[in-house]
Amino acid sequence: MFRSCGPYTPGMTKLRIRDAAIFLGVSDDTVRRWVDAGQIPHEIDDHRRKVIDGRSLAEFAQSLANPMPDPSVVSRSARNRFVGLVTKVTSDLVMSQVELQCGPFRVVSLMSTEAVRELGLEPGSVAVAVVKATNVIVETPHPT
Repeated sequence: MFRSCGPYTPGMTKLRIRDAAIFLGVSDDTVRRWVDAGQIPHEIDDHRRKVIDGRSLAEFAQSLANPMPDPSVVSRSARNRFVGLVTKVTSDLVMSQVELQCGPFRVVSLMSTEAVRELGLEPGSVAVAVVKATNVIVETPHPT
């Protein structure tokens, strides 16, 4: 999917328009319009293609982020909260698998069937996935 432009240098990612579009979840044409309007800074690479610095794209992506408001009325220490819709619940006598669609992300949780009943989780209901992880694995693509 992702191809860095030019020789790979950690921290110096340059993205083609089509790769930026994939990361932003929009069309290539939309990214081109944003670039042409000066909303996303760009450079010209050695092949005379428009490329976008990864750091600039990350800042632009954050400015576009419009998360669903959290309907909870409690305070928590966990910062990773994903509001979404329950899309599937698979239960047996003791355990259940609950799938949520939180924006473009699918979040899956395993919990007791008793908890599913108490929370009233069923397809179409609104839920908040709260993640408090001490072990988060971060990966980067291999240079091409």
